[in-house]
Amino acid sequence: MLYLVWALAITCIIAGLLGTIFPALPGTPLIFVGALLIAWWHDFTILGPTSLIFLGALAVLGFAVDFIASSMGAQRVGASPLAMVGATVGSLLGIFFAIPGLIIGPFLGAFAGELITQRSIHHATKVGFGTWLGLLVGTVAKVAIALSMVGFIALTLMV
Repeated sequence: MLYLVWALAITCIIAGLLGTIFPALPGTPLIFVGALLIAWWHDFTILGPTSLIFLGALAVLGFAVDFIASSMGAQRVGASPLAMVGATVGSLLGIFFAIPGLIIGPFLGAFAGELITQRSIHHATKVGFGTWLGLLVGTVAKVAIALSMVGFIALTLMV
């Protein structure tokens, strides 16, 4: 049973790290679930309530930063709601085209959404780039938060 719990916890943490880059996986919440499994297995002595509250707050922040960063990037360039929907759809469809799809998908989605709304290629390009930049900043922040969570878990387990 010990190996099963640890394997599940490590799988959740690794999937969470991947989820910070791939939008189909809830990155930081999965890392939190892995930490919760470790805490539960050790009767909450290694990772106690205070540690779990801290990790939970980081998980929520990591989950929210995606929406905040992309919204801020889109707002700065005057994106329409359809451009935001397009960026989300582009991100989800981009998953099927590996890393290039994840990079180009949000831009193309926001560009298409804004082009439908405004019909100006110049403005749609600006919105696509601004939204993409917001998503990039959000991803970098999410990766930093996820690595902080994993580092905190590792340090707690070593002590």
